[in-house]
Amino acid sequence: MIDWSRVNELRNEVGPEDFEEVIDLFLEEVGEVISRFRHNPDRTRLEQDLHFLKGSALSLGFASFSKLCQDGERKSAQGDAEDVDIGKIVAEFEASKTSFLSEVMQRIAA
Repeated sequence: MIDWSRVNELRNEVGPEDFEEVIDLFLEEVGEVISRFRHNPDRTRLEQDLHFLKGSALSLGFASFSKLCQDGERKSAQGDAEDVDIGKIVAEFEASKTSFLSEVMQRIAA
């Protein structure tokens, strides 16, 4: 679910002092798109949204979430945006976020 080696790599890239800010920014920006998916999904911009989510997720190690976004982005690019399971993407984000937040401080301290 979470690529912890990527998380550690990012922490080393930005420095421990800025790492929490990166997490907060990620959760805020991705959370806005996820909220839109929940309340008012716009399939005409789904490819763009999934591209953004995929890249953001990869940068913070949300591997399985990123993979779902990549698959949905590909479907959308092929004209099959209606076939993308937005609910599954939202659920995977929530599960990944819960896992990440419950373990991140332990794992980066180790």
